[in-house]
Amino acid sequence: MTVEALPAHPSASRSTQLGIAVMLAGILLFSLNDVMGKWLVATYSVGQVLLIRSAAALLILSPFIWKAGVRSLVSVEQPRMQVLRVILSSLEVYCFYFAVIYLPLADVMTYWLAAPIYVAALSPFLLGEHVGWRRWTAIFIGFVGVIVALEPSAATLTAPALISIFGSFAFAFMMLSGRSLRATPDTTLVFWQTIGAGLFGLATAPFGWVTPSAPDFALLALLGVVAMVAHVCVNRALKLADAATVAPFQYTLLLWAVIFGWLVFGDIPRPAMLAGAAIIVAAGLFIFFREQRVKRKRRQRVSWPLDQAGNASSKPLRQSRLQR
Repeated sequence: MTVEALPAHPSASRSTQLGIAVMLAGILLFSLNDVMGKWLVATYSVGQVLLIRSAAALLILSPFIWKAGVRSLVSVEQPRMQVLRVILSSLEVYCFYFAVIYLPLADVMTYWLAAPIYVAALSPFLLGEHVGWRRWTAIFIGFVGVIVALEPSAATLTAPALISIFGSFAFAFMMLSGRSLRATPDTTLVFWQTIGAGLFGLATAPFGWVTPSAPDFALLALLGVVAMVAHVCVNRALKLADAATVAPFQYTLLLWAVIFGWLVFGDIPRPAMLAGAAIIVAAGLFIFFREQRVKRKRRQRVSWPLDQAGNASSKPLRQSRLQR
């Protein structure tokens, strides 16, 4: 007699579908935030944009901060790592807004989407994680994609392009630091990250300050609001559905960057950028799904199957044959 697989529970299926929809909405909001940012830094300095954006974000955060309590903001784990993460996040966002002044949105987004590849390459050295030959191969291919997208030459190796690469590495280091701060509440991480960006803005805003008009001031403030809502959407999506299901949809950022770059700014994607982006996305997806598979294998090795009598099997645990 065979037992047919039971269909997935309807509520679980709906939750997954909702998680995908919320993730797509969050990524779209991030894309709109990037478009507004590129539009505004054409008139206002990066520091000015960061200052007003951060003030608006803090206003939105204030109810959550009140609920969490001030103690949760100041009594943090690994204070030095927290400070490092704030510096990295501030550098990352500053580099992003500076780069989009001079480069097409799709180009900048391509460099930023390479950050997970940098994380995979650095994790063995900074976090002691094991990376096998399959992921090292994908990492190498991902770096090739970055070179293809950059199309190194005297004409393309400009300061904005190099700043984009630097910013994407800062983003990767920020992601790595986040792995060491898993016990820190999200509200605390976002609060200090917003404070850091605001302080960077405050220090640099006086240089080239332009008094914004009322509509532009509203747009500057809206940057912070849209970014906060986007973060909420992504976090909610990860609670509604498994990360392996929803996380790959982050790469729709590139699609929106190409569409909005063409519609709003008239940017025509370079063939080299599109080819490099395809390589980066493929390598990034392979690394992500490989890591998910490795984690599942590790969880399976934690508990050994029970024998027919219900007792723990006496068979010795064997090293998994999975080559990471």
